[in-house]
Amino acid sequence: MMKFIHRLEKSKIFWSLLWISLGFFALRFPSLIEPRWYGDEGIYQVLGMAINNGSLLYSDIWDNKPPLLYFVYALFDGDQFSVRLFSLIVGLASVWLIFCLSQKLFAKIKISIITTTIFAFIFAIPYIEGNIANAENFMLLPIILGGLLIYKTRDEKHKNIKNLLLIGFLLSIAFLFKIVAIFDLAAFLVFLTVIYLPDDLSWSRIKSILNNEPGVVKKEVWLSTLLRDLYLIILGFITPILITVLYFALNNALMDFVRATFFGNVGYVGYGNKFIIPQGFLILKLVLLAIFVLFIAYKRNKFSKAAIFILIWLGFSVFNALFSQRPYTHYLLVLLPSFCLLIGLIVNEKVTQTKKFLLIILVIVLALIFSVFRLNNVKKTMLYYQNTLLFVSGKMDVTSYQAFFDGKTPRDYQLASFIKMHTNQKDKILIWGDSAQIYALSKTLPINKYTVAYHILQNKQSIKETQNDIDQKKPKYIIVLTESKSFPFRINSYVNKFAVDRAIIYERSF
Repeated sequence: MMKFIHRLEKSKIFWSLLWISLGFFALRFPSLIEPRWYGDEGIYQVLGMAINNGSLLYSDIWDNKPPLLYFVYALFDGDQFSVRLFSLIVGLASVWLIFCLSQKLFAKIKISIITTTIFAFIFAIPYIEGNIANAENFMLLPIILGGLLIYKTRDEKHKNIKNLLLIGFLLSIAFLFKIVAIFDLAAFLVFLTVIYLPDDLSWSRIKSILNNEPGVVKKEVWLSTLLRDLYLIILGFITPILITVLYFALNNALMDFVRATFFGNVGYVGYGNKFIIPQGFLILKLVLLAIFVLFIAYKRNKFSKAAIFILIWLGFSVFNALFSQRPYTHYLLVLLPSFCLLIGLIVNEKVTQTKKFLLIILVIVLALIFSVFRLNNVKKTMLYYQNTLLFVSGKMDVTSYQAFFDGKTPRDYQLASFIKMHTNQKDKILIWGDSAQIYALSKTLPINKYTVAYHILQNKQSIKETQNDIDQKKPKYIIVLTESKSFPFRINSYVNKFAVDRAIIYERSF
């Protein structure tokens, strides 16, 4: 034991990872004491509470992501502190894995420290919403581990079947947090395919292989080895998904699951990708991705294996971040691993021409990021830590601290206090607005499967369902948040009872 401790004391890797981890923890720690202010987290919190209360996901309580994120919130009964703490722990594990992956790619401690430090810093701070417990925060761990395994086993002639299945399984777990993990799977499969290509591949070479000409690798050996590895990864990928499908099928909720997680996102993606034709911009991005990947494959002898891996992953990650063409900054989290590895690759590269090419790629990626995403929150990121220090030292009051995150947050806490004071467990309420965190703060559930107004307004059927639920379940209070869209329901049996900051409270009169 003493020898082990003595070796750790002299280990540069140990001390580097320790300081990076402590920095990550310190930068992420303020997220644990944030008020409940973030709308999406409010939805996840309510779904977690509802699942624990016996509601069936998608049928009884609804949102449009795959189920694992909601089950994480259910594990902690929608408690923000617990979920954020779990996110911090998962984030730390992701930091360690990035270090391991960069060591495998570059085999230089200095490069690994640079790459991991950049990754940990950006992932820890709220600049691209690393502080929020979104699906992306949990996806990175299985994706990075899958990338480490696939790069580690790339040149093994007799690859471990369990490792290949595990790679698919890890990416499936990421997919069940958010479906865009399919692009990471595609990136790793394309990388594996490119690595399998003969070094001197040309059209004449392909023809020789396919014709089984003497002196070239047999097409059966070449193709069967490649196809076997791809098959095992895909098998590992689809197995958890099939188990999930079976679960919802056995609970008579299969179509609800499919509509919510797949069909429900078609319009969402299509909205920002309309260009001449529906999804026209998405098609253009696919074409550009294909051109980039084919270029890397064609020039593969000019690049190291590490460069091929990083560039292919980067291409798919950029496509991933821009997939819906919406400017939500947490979408950039899926790009963070390959982006940081690109920086490490640039520092590590010795060939001047290749370094110039990589720098051009870096500039293009940064230009795309800043042209699409709202990244003008540097000042607010710095104030985030300043306000936390003022709050914990008693120099800032609770209301001011809450309002820093969102001006409506103090109002939400007031409404939650009102609900807890004026209702009992049997009473039902309806909140017309997009602040689902009010339900979570007051430990109440919505009258039907919709947690926010914009979900109800998606179609006429959900509006009709909600009107029927108001008529039949007769909630004691209907709270209308004034920033919301017009209230579309008949509430003849309700009177305007109270008015608080940016909210009107209607009470049932009979």
